[in-house]
Amino acid sequence: YSSFIDDLRVYVRGGTGGMGYPNLGGEGGRGGDVWFVAREKTTLKSIREKYPHKRFVAGTGANSSVKALKGEKGKDCEVHVPLGISVLDDHGKQIGELNTAGERFLAARGGLGGSLATNFLPCKGQRRTVHLDLKLIADVGLVGFPNAGKSSLLSKISHAKPEVANYAFTTIQPELGKIMYADYKQISVADLPGLIEGAHANKGMGHKFLKHVERTKQLLLVVDISGFQLSVKTQFRTAFETILLLTKELELYKEELVTKPALLAINKMDLPCAKDNLDELMTQLENPEDFLHLLEEEMIPANTLEFREVIPISTYTGEGIEELKTCLRKSIDEQAEQVNEEYRKKQLLLLQTSK
Repeated sequence: YSSFIDDLRVYVRGGTGGMGYPNLGGEGGRGGDVWFVAREKTTLKSIREKYPHKRFVAGTGANSSVKALKGEKGKDCEVHVPLGISVLDDHGKQIGELNTAGERFLAARGGLGGSLATNFLPCKGQRRTVHLDLKLIADVGLVGFPNAGKSSLLSKISHAKPEVANYAFTTIQPELGKIMYADYKQISVADLPGLIEGAHANKGMGHKFLKHVERTKQLLLVVDISGFQLSVKTQFRTAFETILLLTKELELYKEELVTKPALLAINKMDLPCAKDNLDELMTQLENPEDFLHLLEEEMIPANTLEFREVIPISTYTGEGIEELKTCLRKSIDEQAEQVNEEYRKKQLLLLQTSK
């Protein structure tokens, strides 16, 4: 992943409380808290560079005194983190999530100040090690085997400048781009490292790739019309088999991924025989159950993806690119309208039940 970091382990400790004042029954101030605050334009890499020790400790509470019987609370420690962060404890259990700018998560609570209940002795703050796990948030996630043309497609439809080459693993870190429309509407697209067979079992990029698919609203599968073969040692797969294998990898990692709205881009339509291959593929997609025998039984997904649109494209000639952008816009708008409609129905139901 080189310069891209999507997991960071940090130590957090709440501040110790202040001493109580036994003679006058004074109470020490509570220790400060450690907070994670979601902020745009922040990366885990910038956190690691700014705080190489990866330790975040809040301030100590003030002692009780004759002048101030109740000591002041210790200073809080705020750590700015990127959007799309899951906070995990050392056992891998999720204890918090930060998805929108300004959201806050209490990472470590400060200790109580000394008082009559504690024999005027202060308590230490909470301390623990946590993992900041980043999952990219994007409207559309590009899904495909290596060399399907995802990076080329992203550079065609957005202002992103991913590295493009004709060898398998060009993309070794996620790339985010934005499609800009004439009415200033923007759709974010994530090009994620290429899947390989067995990614669900953490082969290749494995989970590092698949976890980023979780936060995307929709999937755009990019498939080479001429098929795919990772190396001379691996089996050649047709475009139809590629689609089934991609579906299987998503399904094995997390079944909900297959329920996301999906579109299919058939790339490299400039190649010879592409038209004949496309006709054959469309026949297979119309009745997939008739062609499942082409794959080994363990590689057949339980549910096949239903594509909202199938768009033949060529990133080399530009064929179908504008149509693809229009289809993505339409699909995203329809999904947003559906979410709004469900929200309106829920609010109406709440209103009726409250009456």
